[in-house]
Amino acid sequence: MRVKLGPIFGLLTAVMIFLMYRGTLDSVDYYFQDRVMQQESDVDTRIAIIAIDDQSLLDLGAWPWSRSAHAMLVDMLSEGKPAVIAFDVTFPAPTEDTEADAQFVDAVSRAGNVVLPVYGTFPPFAGRGLMEAEAISEPFAELKEAAAATGHINTIPDRDNVVRSTLYQFRYGDSVVDSFAWTIYRMFMEKNGENAEPDKLRLDDFGRFHIDYTNEPGQFEAIPYTAVLSGEVPADYFTDRIVLVGPYATGFKDEYYTPMSAKTAMYGVEIHANIIQSLLDERMKSKLDWRWDALIMALLAALSYGLFRKLWLGFAIGGTALAAAALLFGGRYLYQSGIILSTGYAVLLLGACILFAIIYRYVSERLERRRVTNIFGRYVAPQVVDEILKSGDEGLRLGGTRRELTVLFVDIRGFTPLSEKAEPEEVVGILNEYLELAANCIFQYGGTLDKFIGDAAMAIYNAPLLLENHAVKAVETAWAMKEASSGLQRRLQEKYGLSVSFGIGIHTGPAVFGNIGSRARMDYTAIGDTVNTAARLESISKPGQIILSQSVYEKVKDRAIAAPLGEAKVKGKEQGIAIYELEGLK
Repeated sequence: MRVKLGPIFGLLTAVMIFLMYRGTLDSVDYYFQDRVMQQESDVDTRIAIIAIDDQSLLDLGAWPWSRSAHAMLVDMLSEGKPAVIAFDVTFPAPTEDTEADAQFVDAVSRAGNVVLPVYGTFPPFAGRGLMEAEAISEPFAELKEAAAATGHINTIPDRDNVVRSTLYQFRYGDSVVDSFAWTIYRMFMEKNGENAEPDKLRLDDFGRFHIDYTNEPGQFEAIPYTAVLSGEVPADYFTDRIVLVGPYATGFKDEYYTPMSAKTAMYGVEIHANIIQSLLDERMKSKLDWRWDALIMALLAALSYGLFRKLWLGFAIGGTALAAAALLFGGRYLYQSGIILSTGYAVLLLGACILFAIIYRYVSERLERRRVTNIFGRYVAPQVVDEILKSGDEGLRLGGTRRELTVLFVDIRGFTPLSEKAEPEEVVGILNEYLELAANCIFQYGGTLDKFIGDAAMAIYNAPLLLENHAVKAVETAWAMKEASSGLQRRLQEKYGLSVSFGIGIHTGPAVFGNIGSRARMDYTAIGDTVNTAARLESISKPGQIILSQSVYEKVKDRAIAAPLGEAKVKGKEQGIAIYELEGLK
């Protein structure tokens, strides 16, 4: 039973939906999501980063710095009245310099708007819902009490180590810890007389929300830490702004890859800035339910199937490619509307449809070619089948080509008496055996079996394929027939007391070959005096005799042993022709 293209597309769709459900090829989906959906926009000037950068490390020495430096920074910033000051640096324990610790605690307490980070530790595998931490790292007790708020800085990259979402909350014991960025955003909104509405967050099954990044790394304003301490940047520069203080050097190992840049990592403090801006701009995104993605893929596969069924292969491929482009364009539009579409899986599906359609078309054509060759080859020579298949419609047009051909006619001598003694079924079997023997010999030496005519056969050489030494090939065919028929002759003699043998005539000369007949019924054959002469030579041959014309003899005399028989008068010719009897091969 022949496999249809529809079930193939259906199976591809089912497999791709299963892989999407399992998340097996999420890396491909992420690729299209990052390249097509994420778009650059202007950074929010309400957010400023104070960078613990290489220059500051040169000025203040190796990390960690004395906490008196942090106290001085907080006091200087407070003079400018920023909306929020947030440290993306942990302070889990007091230092040996208790005076510096106290200075820092006092400065944080006086500022009243400092957010400090906490960090949770989670089990290796987390279930859906609100995640629970096994342990937590917080600021030491006095500093935590002095801070206006704390928020977690846990970063959870996707499987390809790219940060695309952030954890909103997690549970630790009886308390719920909000994220660092959300806490900063909430405080900023409250300072401006507005409310932060968590209901607007579009959380996934693990309590994460998507980060709609603003730009590539390094786009937010980053002011060296020491530039603020030295007064180079005045405090009023930060008035009513969100001030993030965090590492901005590679030695801190606080760098992550983001959708905006697959080669350049972004510092953690800048990721927090991107999260805060997406919250300020209310650019909330949520992933489309996988069932809708599955429905879209099924519809696209059905569209592709329709194209490949109705259109030429090239147009179908182009139409499917256009469908993929429309999908990407639609995915980008939906992303701007807050919906994340799994375009990667759909593009993979359409690509697989194109690939399998090409393979299917190729295999189908090969199988059809084989089927036609097997069926058609029972009626005409395999060379003719190949020529027609190769030339397509051109090969089925009426017309002919003139060329020098060698034509061989073979007939069974003694068949009529045998048919009178044998049963009809036996007669047919004997006839088929002889004709199959003749056909095999013709094919063995590159001839084209033109037709069977009752108990006779006609073969041509040098058409449709060019054949070197075509006259020699015809003579070799005739001799092979004579030798191969001896076994069959003995069996018939023993069974019926009668035998049959071949009578063969061969002639070389110009002839026209091609599709001869009408549009309704045509025959691939050769016509002309050369064909008629070969037929006449066969008609005058005796049982077991192979007669060659003069033109054939001249071409094969170096290969064949032939005895001259003089001139023969053949029907349809006024003058006799010189003939020879083939006696063997050299």
